Amino acid sequence: MFYQIKEALTPCSAEEIKNSKYQYVAIVTPDEWQTDQGIFDMGIDMELKIHEEDIHSTKAEVNFDSLTGTFSIPSRRDITGKDYKYAFALDEKGIVFIDSTGVVERMVHRISVSKKWKMPSMERFIYDFLELIIARDLNILERFEKELDEIEDDILKDAVEANLSRVNEIRGDIRDLRIHYEQLIDLGQEFEENENSFFKAENVRYFGLFTDRMTRLHDTATSLKDYTMQVRDLYHTQMEVKQNRIMTLLTVVTTIFMPLTLITGWYGMNFYNMPALTSPWGYPAVIVVSLLIVIGSLIFFKKKKWL
Repeated sequence: MFYQIKEALTPCSAEEIKNSKYQYVAIVTPDEWQTDQGIFDMGIDMELKIHEEDIHSTKAEVNFDSLTGTFSIPSRRDITGKDYKYAFALDEKGIVFIDSTGVVERMVHRISVSKKWKMPSMERFIYDFLELIIARDLNILERFEKELDEIEDDILKDAVEANLSRVNEIRGDIRDLRIHYEQLIDLGQEFEENENSFFKAENVRYFGLFTDRMTRLHDTATSLKDYTMQVRDLYHTQMEVKQNRIMTLLTVVTTIFMPLTLITGWYGMNFYNMPALTSPWGYPAVIVVSLLIVIGSLIFFKKKKWL
């Protein structure tokens, strides 16, 4: 796929981009890049990793007469799952994406049908492309925060029933997003540096805007990561409180029945000369004494607020 950057992205042929006054966007597969790389006439003096299995991060590298790099983008449907991976190369004439997943083609097509520019430029296209990568992220982070709020409420109501495993899943997603944001910040700063002067000086501001937005998203993700730790700590605290209450109740029950155990053990010895052993009032007396001990203990514990 080939486009010229006019007031909107305009489809064209490979021949049209060679001597055109317009900058271009090209999307090719790894095989097409290896066979047709000469069409773009880029000065690439570093090995460009173009296969998915060789791409591990989002980054940009300055060549003698080009800027190359890779994208490793987490799927927003499954952040900790398999990333979308593709490469790129650009110079002052245009940008080429080397992609076998089809995701770049869909993104560029979306830009072509939804974006029109009063001052078209490659810098503005790249800005819109990068913005499209993170278009849903603020909503995703807000959803995570809402989920954590609900889990926190559940913990306060009943820690045993709270879904702590979901907190761990959210924490893993946020961790991967933070790494992703850090890499995008580095990429935006590399573009903003404009070492080879491929970008127009007045348009470099687009990359500064993108970097600022990425920094805010990174800060939000960092805050949410801290929030997940607070929710986990709250869970453990509530479980300890629950266990302490159970231990307190067991201690109270044990304390109440200790004197009763002493009475039953004492009078269970059945020595011949034990007082009240043969008295008709002996049994009712033991019952009354036992009830008085229980009631007295309960009143005492209630006053001490142990119950």
